[in-house]
Amino acid sequence: MAKLLFRFVYLLFLAVITFSLILSCTPSNKESQINSEDCLVIQHGMGETCVPQTPQRFIALNPAALGNAIALGIKPVGSVVESDNQFPDYLKNETGEIEPLGNTGQPSLEQIALLKPDIAIGWKHNYQSLYPQLSEITPTVLYPWKTNNKLQDNWKQYFNFVAKVLGKQETAREVWQQYDRRIEQLKTALGDRYKGKTISVIIFCCGGINSEVENSFIGSVLSDVGLQRPESQRYNLQGFINISEETLEMADGDVMFVIAYGGNETGERDLNLIQQKPLWQNLKAVRQDRVYYVDPTTWRGRTPLAADAVFDDLEKYLVEQ
Repeated sequence: MAKLLFRFVYLLFLAVITFSLILSCTPSNKESQINSEDCLVIQHGMGETCVPQTPQRFIALNPAALGNAIALGIKPVGSVVESDNQFPDYLKNETGEIEPLGNTGQPSLEQIALLKPDIAIGWKHNYQSLYPQLSEITPTVLYPWKTNNKLQDNWKQYFNFVAKVLGKQETAREVWQQYDRRIEQLKTALGDRYKGKTISVIIFCCGGINSEVENSFIGSVLSDVGLQRPESQRYNLQGFINISEETLEMADGDVMFVIAYGGNETGERDLNLIQQKPLWQNLKAVRQDRVYYVDPTTWRGRTPLAADAVFDDLEKYLVEQ
């Protein structure tokens, strides 16, 4: 009996050793994917991920990824939506048949899985905690947006990142050529009429007032066109400034563009309240009737297509009026 027990333990020991050796010599799923000739290794905010060379079923994990993909000629099978549960206004003619997946940072994982995507793209700060679950569903790459937010061209870097992941770098070059053409056309139309004048952009959102400064999407676009911001809205590491009623003069400029998020319970309510106050009425842009109200999803779109729509607004308000 003792001999049989010894033999059993010995054989079990050999089996465990053999199994361990097999595991140590077998690449993990991630390693297998990375070594595959059918995929491309992408370095991103969570490490590296091997993605398909020619993805067919793309998921956009933020509205900027959606706009970037459409600019590159790719329609996602699914995308998160804006805070109003809609796709961005500047993409309203391009989002048919795209499955809405919920808000940024809170997508429906069940819906994503049902769509059987082969790639998902988003921002690290939105999805760091969900990354393990998303990666179980599909190869997921997360751009480090907040890390790069100090860069004035962060939105351009993100577009180029999406183009690389989706294998559309040649198309991306064509998109930037079109962007440069629009800039030159608008510069010609503007001429010198805004030389020495300042263009303010303020945002009413989430119980407060702020402005996105030079190192932001809209700051970058205005700078590319040659338009100057007020001193208070110049570059800072955060990419934005907070404005209170007591410091409302920081919002002023020769021209002011106003963005309000939400209806009577959020940004529009706060805007309506402050418009009744003398501090607002005394602003130069208000007194000169040079305040223009623009779409939030466009002016904070962070994509070349959003920039193109901003150019339309600048032409409308700064050239035609």
